[in-house]
Order: sequence, then C-alpha cells, then structure tokens
Amino acid sequence: MAKAPVLTPRADDFPRWYQDLINKAELADNGPVRGTMVIRPYGYGLWERMQQEMDARIKATGTQNAYFPLLIPESYLTREAEHVEGFAPELAVVTHAGGKELEEPVVVRPTSETIVNEYFAKWVQSYRDLPLLINQWANVVRWELRPRLFLRTTEFLWQEGHTAHATYEEARAFAARVQSEVYGTFLREVLAMDFVSGRKTVRERFAGAINTLTLESMMGDGKALQMVTSHELGQNFAKAFHTRFVTRDGRQEHVWQTSWGSTTRMIGALVMTHGDDDGLRVPPRLAPVQAVVLAVKGDEEVLAGVRAIGERLREAGVRVHVDDRTDMPFGRRAVDWELKGVPVRIEVGPRDLENGTAVLVRRVPGTKEPVAVEALSALLPGALEDDQALLLEQSRRRREDRTAEVTTIEEAAEAASTGWARIPWSTLGPEGEAALAERGVSVRCLLAADGSVPESDTQPGNVAVVGRAY
Repeated sequence: MAKAPVLTPRADDFPRWYQDLINKAELADNGPVRGTMVIRPYGYGLWERMQQEMDARIKATGTQNAYFPLLIPESYLTREAEHVEGFAPELAVVTHAGGKELEEPVVVRPTSETIVNEYFAKWVQSYRDLPLLINQWANVVRWELRPRLFLRTTEFLWQEGHTAHATYEEARAFAARVQSEVYGTFLREVLAMDFVSGRKTVRERFAGAINTLTLESMMGDGKALQMVTSHELGQNFAKAFHTRFVTRDGRQEHVWQTSWGSTTRMIGALVMTHGDDDGLRVPPRLAPVQAVVLAVKGDEEVLAGVRAIGERLREAGVRVHVDDRTDMPFGRRAVDWELKGVPVRIEVGPRDLENGTAVLVRRVPGTKEPVAVEALSALLPGALEDDQALLLEQSRRRREDRTAEVTTIEEAAEAASTGWARIPWSTLGPEGEAALAERGVSVRCLLAADGSVPESDTQPGNVAVVGRAY
C-alpha cells in the first residue's frame, strides 16, 4: 500500500495544502477568538528575521522607531472622512471599560495615521522640524470576515512608517524610496521573491491617500498577493489635524505626508511562493536555521562528531542547529526539518564518521550527496547563496510564464483563472475594472509602458496587471 503523503498535494487542493503546511511545519495555530492566531516559535523566528532585515533598511533612510497607543479615540478617525469610511466595516470599538460605559468609544488600532497626526501636529512647528520620519513595530486589529492564517487575520503584526515633509515632491520621492530601497531590496535579496512594482488604481488605493504604490507577487497557484504598500497621503490628514509648519519665508503651510507598511502576511507569502509538496523552503538569507546537523544514531562518537561539525559551521558564519535527539526516530526528524524548509541538512551516522564524510541534503534544489566533513565549512556558504538565487529565479520564471498579454476584458478574465494578465489601461479603464471585480478579478496595479511605475493613472501607455488575489 502506498504511503499517504504528509501534506495534501498542491495540485489536489492548494488551500488545504497551505493549511496543512502551516500546521505541520509548526508555524501557527488558530487563536481562541475567531480570526486570531498564535504564532509558534518557528513561525515567529521567521518574523524576527524579517524584522531585523527590514528594520536595518528602514533606519538606513533616516527613519526612527517610536510607539503609539493601541487605543484611539473614535473622534480621531472621523476627522478624515474617506479614511473612516474605508475602515468602518473592520473596526473593533471599545464602549465599556473599568466596569462602566466610556464617555467616548475608543477604536482598537486598525492603522495609525490619525493618532500619529495628533502628535505630529504638536511636534512640527517649523521647517527645521522636517522631515519627520517615524516607524513603529506593532499589532493592529481589523475585523476579518474570512480569516486565513497569516494572510487575513483579525489581529496581525506589522511595521507602519509615517512621515511628514515640507513639499509634495519630497514626500512623493520618499514614498518611492521606501518602496524601492526598503521593500524592494528586502523582497528580492532576502525573501528571494519576485514582484512587480506599480501604482494602485483609484478603486484600490488606501483610504485617505492620493496615491498608493504596491509590490505584487505571484503565489504558487498563480494568484496575486499584495506584499507591501507605500502611500502618498498628500495634505489630507495634515488639514484634518492642523499639522502645519512655518516655512523659511515665514508662511504657515500644511505638511505633506506618507505612510507605508508590511505585515506578517509575508510569512504566508513565503509559504505559498516557495513551498512544495514536501513542505516549506526557506531562503537561506532569511532562515533562522540555515543548516541542521542530524545524528543518525545515539553513538557517542557520532554525537561528538555532529557537535564538532556544528561548531565549525558556526565559526564559518552559518546559522546552525545540532539535532542530537536520538531518542526520536531519525526518519521523523528528517521529515520535520524538511517540512520546516531548513536550507541544508547534514546527516551523520557511524559509517559516515568512519569515512570522514556526511550526507549533504539541500532543500531548495532537492539534492543529496556525500561530502567530506572537512570541506563543509568552505562549501556551505556558496551553496546557500546558489540556493537563494535559485528560489528567486523560480519565482521570476513562474510570474513570467503565467502572465498573458491580452487585449480584451474577456481574455483578461480567462487568463486570471491560471495566472495574471496584462491589458492596456486605455482598453480596460474604471468600467472594465468594475466588470472584472464582479468576476472576482482585480487590477493589482498599473505599470508604465516600459514597466516602471507610472507618474499618474492617466499616463499614456499605462498597462493594467490583473488577476485573482488573496
């Protein structure tokens, strides 16, 4: 009788495969309140690595970290009409606390533009106070009707940047800089994830923004996922909260602002982009554990050997874990590490030790070969970089192979059943966008004719990238 697969095959049921992998790789569990999640240590380790990599890039722009309250007076949200209208269906509102009804309800933070502006208005007085560049790492709550672990949860973790500038041009340039230098480099260089960088349509832009930039990636089933966004807020919130400054020539003007964010949704993206039927495949630059050294048996010489290998690899700069749990069957341990997607397994048994070799199993290309123990420290760094590059290439190739060039709305809808479509925006337009939306297909972003981010929605030659999305 054939052995049952550990995971539901992706080709049979992609959503079930996703849920199986989240569970069996021990990334997260459902929380006690519908839509919430408990992030398990291995999943949180991935988030910590993401935080470290992004935080360094954010600080390189001159942005500093701060923290704003979780509870926001309801009246703050009502000051910017488009903003409150956009978030109203998702709000969690506290009306009672301390055993009595509150004089004013408070909203559990869905995003922080309003409360940030309350304080920006206090902190900004003069052009000398600008630019003001703030980021916070926090949690937010948006009441989710169709939850899915990591992708759509009622509470999730994120970073949100908020900036104030003296001119429209400065704010616009900073939003684009974050999109490219923070998010773009992180996705490609660390997550090994291909994307298109574009401009959201009016229908899809952030509530209260005058422009939203987005990075969109294709998942393993051909659907799109919005990875990160960067918003030009114009002066909308500045006017609502009276965030003004005195210019060099003594005039009072409102600041120009941006906001931008990324979330734990990226862990879900990691699973759906790089996972296969055997589990997760973690890009080596991201991996909390880049190499695990497994003792095949509990022989004292083998245990000493795997610990020595682990120490040598650690000295070579590899993030390594020694698995010497020989009271657990070797096969089960190997499958567990494969599910977790650790880039390299180094398996050592008594015979390997006698021969001065170890079995090197590389998760990304799926290779398995004996290697001299003495060669491991020199071999592994290069192998890890090769595997990082391979994941990015596979991600790019999937997007290119499954994106169709079309000229009609009907062709766009058909292409979206298996991947993405590119259609001239002049052909589609807002009416065509609405028609596609009725069929569950959305415009992910607009691109200029040369593939760059367009200056405006109406720029001649704009192309719409459309697809089904998570």
